[in-house]
Amino acid sequence: MILEMKVPSPGESITEVEIAEWLVEDGDYVEKDQAIAEVDSDKATLELPAEESGVITLKAEVGDAVGVGEIVCLIDTSAEKPVGAVANGAEDVEKEEPPKKEEAPKQEVQQKESYATGTPSPAAKKILDEKGIAPAQVNGTGRDGRITKEDAVQAVPSMGTPTGGSRGESRSKLSMLRRKVAERLVSAKNETAMLTTFNEVDMSPIFELRKKYKEEFKEKHGVGLGFMSFFTLACVRALKEFPAVNSMIDGKEMISYDFCDISIAVSGPKGLMVPVIRNAENLTFRGVESEVKRLAIRARDGQITVDEMTGGTFTISNGGVFGSMLSTPIINPPQSAILGMHNIVERPIVRDGQIVIAPVMFVALSYDHRIIDGRESVGFLVAVKEALENPSELLMDNNITKALEL
Repeated sequence: MILEMKVPSPGESITEVEIAEWLVEDGDYVEKDQAIAEVDSDKATLELPAEESGVITLKAEVGDAVGVGEIVCLIDTSAEKPVGAVANGAEDVEKEEPPKKEEAPKQEVQQKESYATGTPSPAAKKILDEKGIAPAQVNGTGRDGRITKEDAVQAVPSMGTPTGGSRGESRSKLSMLRRKVAERLVSAKNETAMLTTFNEVDMSPIFELRKKYKEEFKEKHGVGLGFMSFFTLACVRALKEFPAVNSMIDGKEMISYDFCDISIAVSGPKGLMVPVIRNAENLTFRGVESEVKRLAIRARDGQITVDEMTGGTFTISNGGVFGSMLSTPIINPPQSAILGMHNIVERPIVRDGQIVIAPVMFVALSYDHRIIDGRESVGFLVAVKEALENPSELLMDNNITKALEL
């Protein structure tokens, strides 16, 4: 029996996927539920499992866009499993002798890469040595390819002319996910009145809390006490105070939410992904850290789903993990605001009339000025700053052990 495998719907509003990689070859024997391909949608990369066991016939190539419901491969379920076949459908390679290496072709390649097979004359060699040019980079015009003095003089690079280094280039097709991200970023720049406001945060109180409680916290809960829980809960508090920041435009209407679904930008193998922490307003420090860890692992392993990346009301992006000092993050549409975190650097600040050295982070809030005014944007960022600089009172209600569930 020949089974026609069709592309399943990976999520609402997705009409086609792109074959990112075939994990099997045409004619392989595959097992039921074995991952046979990775497919890109405009929101995520997903694995395609075999629906039945049998010999597979591929009907699409890598890079092909295949509509949802279209046939992507055939599986002959009546075919018997070949002797020596392993789980991934490949033959037992232990019986095959490794291919012998041939030295001759390598020598030919090396010869082709050289611009000259002759040797330089003494005068030419002196010029080339002075200018730091290898003889192999010069095309000799003398007898048997010998490099003459004139060849060496002409080979001397003029000011600003690059020579000797690699000048190759490569071209690869953008994945469907990367193309969709690009479209959304351009759309956010073109269709929103985006503006960015900045502030700085003295991270000393958070440093002191983490230094004192992080070991006990990790031992009890199995996750680290990172910065994301402080920033997430600080944003939740500020979003409740300034609900316009937790809103978005739909045509001629503004939709405001009484819940906080916080999107967190993470870097995955297929590029930037933005999974969502649902109802962050109901989570504790332990709950936020556990959810951040779970989503980051799923994004790293390519297991994140479309549903886990849709529906956020506000985004936090941490460019500081890559060393960013300051940036203007781009709004994640259809949301109306995004908070950018940056690296923490010891800087001189004034505290109680004295100049002291403190760990300081610059923070940035990009927002859609169509529905968020300056009062709300600046007030929101100040509220975040206040909570981070006084977490014991504003985020922990002056009961640290209870807030950290210790």
